[in-house]
Amino acid sequence: MVKADGSVSIHADDRAYKPLNWMSPPCKLTVGEGVWRVVNKAGEELRITLEEVLSDSSHELGVDPGLQKDGVEAHLQQLLADQPETFGLGYSLVRREHMTAIGPVDLLCRDGEGAHVAVEIKRRGEIDGVEQLTRYLELMNRDPLLAPVAGIFAAQEIKPQARVLAEDRGIRCVVVDYDRLRGFVKDELTLF
Repeated sequence: MVKADGSVSIHADDRAYKPLNWMSPPCKLTVGEGVWRVVNKAGEELRITLEEVLSDSSHELGVDPGLQKDGVEAHLQQLLADQPETFGLGYSLVRREHMTAIGPVDLLCRDGEGAHVAVEIKRRGEIDGVEQLTRYLELMNRDPLLAPVAGIFAAQEIKPQARVLAEDRGIRCVVVDYDRLRGFVKDELTLF
């Protein structure tokens, strides 16, 4: 496959999703009788010998619209910042990306009693996310203007090991539904 950006990739019939070999752009392609010669910017060369051509087609796909991901962590963070009551009654947002000495905690909120709560947001909650929030909480609880600071680990899915570790450290886990936060409610099927 030769793409408009100058990249060339070679695929097998049974593993079409992952190329056997490829040359990243920019490349120079020279087409000869039965042999294609591909040279990349580093001077590396790939020679492709064509034994039989079953199909030779070209397709103009138009202007690249760019990759637009839906449901990434930043979207989840924005939705939860707009809806802090997801964490409980009386919750309010203090700020997004509250800076600590080792990096920003995703959300700094106040609970219904006015106590600070640090919220770390992940799409998939794993042990490393719990460890990250633990480090933030340790630093934030040294600040007399914030302490005591509780922690919430929020994710669309939380792995069992992460849940056990979080609960052991006094961190509350909250599983969030991305579609519900966006206002999309799935139709429920009623069987009679």
